[in-house]
Amino acid sequence: MADGNGWSVKLSGVPETLLWNLFMRAYEARQPRPVLEDPKAVELVDRIDYPFEETFGAPSPLRAQGQALRVRTFDDAVRAFLREHPDGTIVTLAEGLETQYWRVDNGRARWLCVELPETAEVRRALLPDEERRRTLAQSALDLSWRDEVDPARGVLITAQGLLMYLRPAEVKELIAGCAERFRGGALVFDAVPRWFSARTMRGQMRTAHGYRTPPMPWGMNAGELDKVRTAHPAINEVRELPPPRGRGLYYGALTPLLRRLPAVRNVRPTMTAIARFD
Repeated sequence: MADGNGWSVKLSGVPETLLWNLFMRAYEARQPRPVLEDPKAVELVDRIDYPFEETFGAPSPLRAQGQALRVRTFDDAVRAFLREHPDGTIVTLAEGLETQYWRVDNGRARWLCVELPETAEVRRALLPDEERRRTLAQSALDLSWRDEVDPARGVLITAQGLLMYLRPAEVKELIAGCAERFRGGALVFDAVPRWFSARTMRGQMRTAHGYRTPPMPWGMNAGELDKVRTAHPAINEVRELPPPRGRGLYYGALTPLLRRLPAVRNVRPTMTAIARFD
């Protein structure tokens, strides 16, 4: 709700991570040569009454750029979809305060955001629904959201920062549900490697200010990506989506190299992939 200082947001657990994601994107967007132009994220951070730095610590330039490059990977996938299906539907599962619509929308597509009720309330307050973009308040695991989607003009589903917080059986059920209903469509998702998942489950991922990353039960190494195809017979392709090059030595030269070397590619904290359905 709004107060004298801005819009107050109170979330905890996994839903609170949407504020960390927003904080990182806005920090990167304020840089002189940002890898992600995101004025809407900057606007939201300035509007929201929330102790961002006190909770998450001062932004790490390296981590913020990495987050922004991951987001750009999703943006590029949506843009590619819209070039082929300009009147299609983008379903965003648990995107929180992601502002992708304002970065990539083509003025014709339909957008459906599926959010838990508590985060749907925050999103609707700060990013009110429009004619072509609306928020549905329910869990992504409640597959009845599929009934809200017209697949006639193409469907792309995104799950950014979601699957790692689910149990492995839930991940498989969700991917299978998408593949079963949306033949000819695709799912873009990200995953953390198994070492990263294990550290969160032991409570070892903390910021200097004491903020603890919520447990991530589902982890998947890069070499296991093809196992996603076993979720449903309609999945005919699964491949990693390379992030764009960023600034500096790490994101400009080292990260692209890490992705190509099997012995070290699981060192990366996340990867983004696309699964296509027959």
